[in-house]
Amino acid sequence: MIATVGTIAVFAAADPVPWARSQMAFTLMFHIILVPLGVSWTFMTLIANYRALRHDDRDALLLAQRWSKYMAVTFAVGAVTGTVLSFEFGLLWPRFMDQWGEAFGVPFAFEGLFFFTEAIFISIYIFGWRRLRPWAHFWTGVPIVLAGILGSVSVVAANAWMNAPTGFTTNSAGTVVAVDPVRVIFNDSMPLQAAHMVVAAYLVGGFLIASVYATAMLRGRTDRYHRLGFIIAFSVAAVATPIQMGVGDSLARWVYTNQPVKFAAIELVPTTASDVPETILGRLGEDGTVSGGIPIPGLASWLSDPSTGRATVVQGLDTVPADARPTVDQVNIVHLGWDVMVGLGTLLFLLAVWYGATWLFRRRMPASRWFLGAAAASGVLSVIAMEAGWIVTEVGRQPWIVYELMKVEDAVTANTGVWISFAAIVVLYVAVGVTTILVLRGMSRRFRRAGGFTDHDAPYAPGPPVQAPSEQEKVP
Repeated sequence: MIATVGTIAVFAAADPVPWARSQMAFTLMFHIILVPLGVSWTFMTLIANYRALRHDDRDALLLAQRWSKYMAVTFAVGAVTGTVLSFEFGLLWPRFMDQWGEAFGVPFAFEGLFFFTEAIFISIYIFGWRRLRPWAHFWTGVPIVLAGILGSVSVVAANAWMNAPTGFTTNSAGTVVAVDPVRVIFNDSMPLQAAHMVVAAYLVGGFLIASVYATAMLRGRTDRYHRLGFIIAFSVAAVATPIQMGVGDSLARWVYTNQPVKFAAIELVPTTASDVPETILGRLGEDGTVSGGIPIPGLASWLSDPSTGRATVVQGLDTVPADARPTVDQVNIVHLGWDVMVGLGTLLFLLAVWYGATWLFRRRMPASRWFLGAAAASGVLSVIAMEAGWIVTEVGRQPWIVYELMKVEDAVTANTGVWISFAAIVVLYVAVGVTTILVLRGMSRRFRRAGGFTDHDAPYAPGPPVQAPSEQEKVP
């Protein structure tokens, strides 16, 4: 009994910072899995829909119709999890919102407009299968694609503002007294961060959907319908992968120039130096030395600025006070996240090259079990790479919530009971995740049993004939 009371007392006096961080990280990592589907799935659906109308392709039409129904489910779940995130800004970080809400909230106002636009046109697109002419129905899907991209850009603009805060004026007390919405949204970090996230959405969304069809093909479902579903999704991901590597390289150089301490954490650079090696794995010790891993001499300096090569100087972690840089544990997390993101991204790029080369030289998709097995794993691997990238972005900025203006510990709630909401959120999100998977699997089983179009849901087909009432039905 005494032990139980003591345990409760410990939790009741818990530091809210790690619990608030954990809750925000958990909900964001859950929600971010749904974002690529919300941004990219409609685009792939429209590819199938276009092919169906242009070439009278019944398999493509069936694919587009079914994908639109899956898309509606993931959009609804994403709306719920995204709403929770919005509330968490006020509940977990009230001092941050109190001081910076006028600026930080600007991109979210636009995101709300794009969200409602997307929701409206998703409804029109789904209910328009039997109610609109084929090409009119197709064009109702285009605003969904645009709203998804612009909504994602709006949210990323808010996060980019935290990395490069601009567009506001403060008084002597540090209170925001004027905001320039254009400068807030189009801050210095926004173009590359937004491009990185949008391309990631198409990369991850493509690999996720393709992995489902690759798994089905490994199980013997090699009909044209499954091959077409795989080809559309994997082709989108294959095109996005090299683009993402180029955008990511540019973003890394932006970090090198504008957030040198984060870059030092990424590359495990304890002291300022030139000819800095690229250390694969490895870790930073409490004494400031790097141990383990595989160092590639001079590569980190060369990648930072190829014009000066190995002579490029990389600023070290020790150039700022200890309370203005990530802790040793955070540095190791950032470096590991970077290695995971780059490593998995490279593997996915090689898989895309394999796919593209086979199309180029053999005019068909690779059909070996090795390729299909790798493609089946690509969905999970792409999600892990995306999650690792966000870890690099967020943990690398520590201890700042607004870069060099406000620390996390100064932004968090004073409520020591955050651990209760964190536990409740974990239980709720696990239930939502399991339910979502079960619903999608149930829909898939029903679609497979149906085989093809049925009379009552065939898109663009005439409705069933109206039966004249019988003589008996006419009797009042």
